[in-house]
Amino acid sequence: MQVNLTRNECKQAADSWRESMAPLYERRTGPRKIQLEPTLAPASRWEPNQFAATTTTGADRFVPRHYEPAPLPSNEADIAFAPLTQLSQWVQSRQLSSQRLTKIYLDRLQRFDPKLRCVITLTRELALEQAKRADAEIAAGNYRGPLHGIPWGAKDLLDTAGIPTTYGAEPFRDRIPSANATVVQRLHDAGAVLIAKLSLGALALNDIWFGGQTMNPWLLEEGSSGSSAGPGAATAAGLVGFSIGSETGGSIVSPSMRCGVAGLRPTYGRVPRTGAMTLCWSLDKLGPMTRGVEDTLLILRSISGPDSHDVACVPSTLDYDGTASVTGLRVGYFPKWIQEATEVDRAALQSARELGMTLVEVSIPDWPYDSLDLILFAEAAASFEELTLSGGLNQMKMQVPDAWPNIFRQSRFLSAVDFVQADRLRRKVAIEMARLFSQVDLLMVPSLQDEMLTITNFTGHPSLTLRAGFVEVSEARSDWAPDPARPLPKFNPPRRVPHGVTLIGHLFDEGTLGRAGVALEASFGVAAERPAGF
Repeated sequence: MQVNLTRNECKQAADSWRESMAPLYERRTGPRKIQLEPTLAPASRWEPNQFAATTTTGADRFVPRHYEPAPLPSNEADIAFAPLTQLSQWVQSRQLSSQRLTKIYLDRLQRFDPKLRCVITLTRELALEQAKRADAEIAAGNYRGPLHGIPWGAKDLLDTAGIPTTYGAEPFRDRIPSANATVVQRLHDAGAVLIAKLSLGALALNDIWFGGQTMNPWLLEEGSSGSSAGPGAATAAGLVGFSIGSETGGSIVSPSMRCGVAGLRPTYGRVPRTGAMTLCWSLDKLGPMTRGVEDTLLILRSISGPDSHDVACVPSTLDYDGTASVTGLRVGYFPKWIQEATEVDRAALQSARELGMTLVEVSIPDWPYDSLDLILFAEAAASFEELTLSGGLNQMKMQVPDAWPNIFRQSRFLSAVDFVQADRLRRKVAIEMARLFSQVDLLMVPSLQDEMLTITNFTGHPSLTLRAGFVEVSEARSDWAPDPARPLPKFNPPRRVPHGVTLIGHLFDEGTLGRAGVALEASFGVAAERPAGF
């Protein structure tokens, strides 16, 4: 720790330690023990809106991109893989009933889940009931909007009344909540059809849960990445109309990249997390994962807005115009990162230039950004303190050094002084990002660039990950630290897999991300390709 004390200083500290530290631990050791409810957030909270240049008040503006109407395909797989924008047109015009669409997805979930292990609970009865109601309402002229009648899947950390919500972890596999998460209820109110609770890496880490590892539809020998593993795999394989994932440190970006879907991580504080598993109060975010960029904005519009039970959630405005020109948008990029990235990343930057966007070289200081993870580890260990101290972590399958059980145990010994210093660094980083964004309208970065994943999750900036092309891999990829006893599969010849880029926007300016994203998606021309065998 590089904290040097003399022998006498150590003795003085040790002699008075029992007395001076006792009040700190009385909360959990007694005699005046007090229970801290899982819903109780810390008094201190992260408020990114203090750094926002974009207004967070006012009326929403949503202008969809123009799509030529397409006839309903005769092939059910073609229907299943259609983006939400197309599905909603067919359902609204009654060319396609919600009940038929729901049965298509239920059949596909049952057929393909044995390959992918992406479903924890299939909500068949609820889905059929909601689909029947949606058809009746639409037939009566009571159309609720573009999510009405569309089957979707929820990452299984979102509470569903009377339906198991397991967090993907052995100690919670029999947990049945009594109320819906706010996001679940808002999607119910929008008329969406909940068809499945989808897998997540246990307690929202990586892609292994108590039912096994969730696999990538494009490359079944590797995991789909996590922790929104099930939403990524199910959306990519055409098993749901859309899904809701969550991110604390990369859990939407990474599976979106691996599985080739569009993933929108909203600004921290835009979408309420009430009824969602808490990993980290000042970092957790909920967001949509879809097969098209504009789909993510359609969903964001339905799930945004304050909730009285989430103290971090604030009023926000969504200003999106999918028909507006992107000419002149200033796109920041980091030359060194792009140089070290793939040809797909470099081609994506060139596509932005050809669309009329202005490329701007940017840089950030060489600071120890990973030291911010102290905040994540401390908050996560606090959230699951009872599970750690009771020995419940021992039930979990993954007990490797980079899994939560070990990290939670280690975190009992983190320094509170270092926590405060990390929190101060967090503010310094946010000020630096405000300076950077004064020069650009958005950033384009390699999706898994560690520094930017860490920075933007801690500052709360929104990101949009979208498929930009394909690369070849000669070895399966993994979220987990290498294990020499279990080498990853190698491929000869190499396998072709999707590759995405990530756009990062101003705080609360998801609309500009969407406008740039739909233009780039059309330019790339790769969003419609499907994984073989599905």
